Amino acid sequence: AVLASMGLAVGMALSGQLQNLAGGVIIIVTKPFKLGDFISSQGTDGTVKAVRLFHTEVLTPDNKAAFIPNGLLSSNNIINYSHENIRRVEWTIGIEYNEDFDRARNLLRSIIESDSRILKVPNYTIALLSLGASSVNIVIRAWTANETCWDVFFDINERIYKEFNAAGIGFPFPQLTVHQAK
Repeated sequence: AVLASMGLAVGMALSGQLQNLAGGVIIIVTKPFKLGDFISSQGTDGTVKAVRLFHTEVLTPDNKAAFIPNGLLSSNNIINYSHENIRRVEWTIGIEYNEDFDRARNLLRSIIESDSRILKVPNYTIALLSLGASSVNIVIRAWTANETCWDVFFDINERIYKEFNAAGIGFPFPQLTVHQAK
């Protein structure tokens, strides 16, 4: 009975490791990512540094090594940001209600078209996204090469801020109108 109990305890202790071993084999065979890919899984984002039998090593953007058990990794969602050559970048820009939407859209169009890193195919989109509580929200969706995604995102943010200010297009801030009852 003691030996059977010990065998059961050891078996239960190893079950997690056996799941990780099986997960490692699944990852190696199916290849949902490769070394150097930027992935997101199990609440961790980072660059794959190593795929071992029991865990996958991921280096986070702030240079921390994360070790994700392969059992969890192989049986849950994995987002592989490096899988495709192009990525869509999206901005939501709020303008004041008294601003001219066509003027803002034309300025956004000139900013997007002047950046050579933004692809012509698939084409970009500029549209009125929503009428918010304090702003008219314009969405811009454009495609760029995967490796320039963040540079394009930050550079266009800065250009929009500078060029809207130079053109006198106001950015809204939350407002509340209060009426006093008589």
